[in-house]
Amino acid sequence: MQLKRLLFPAESRFFPGQRWVNILLRTLHLIGIAGVGGGFFYPADGDLWRSFFDLTLWSGVGLTAIAVWNSGVWLIQLRGQAILLKLLLLSLMPLIPSQRLPLFLAILVISGVISHAPANVRYYSLFHGRRIDSH
Repeated sequence: MQLKRLLFPAESRFFPGQRWVNILLRTLHLIGIAGVGGGFFYPADGDLWRSFFDLTLWSGVGLTAIAVWNSGVWLIQLRGQAILLKLLLLSLMPLIPSQRLPLFLAILVISGVISHAPANVRYYSLFHGRRIDSH
């Protein structure tokens, strides 16, 4: 019961400065994506792209942590499930290095579609078969 209350608070939580933390994390995320894209599109020697990959991954973890902390309902909405799918695709990169670029492009497509989709799509729950705004 405690976990349910922690994940699904009656009201979404926010912390002072959250907007600026989100802006900073999103900016770092974009820098990381640009670096990874450069490394994948124009193959760099060795793992020069790796620090950008790490920046992308950790800034994404930070953004995800904030979203889940605000309200765990994010996890059952398509916008949260898209992130989980992107993490799955990311995890395939080391296993199938020859497919890094197609996997990266798939992640970019998912990102673009979900982030710019109407709210009815982003807030849709596959579990409920409808839009879910709160638990």
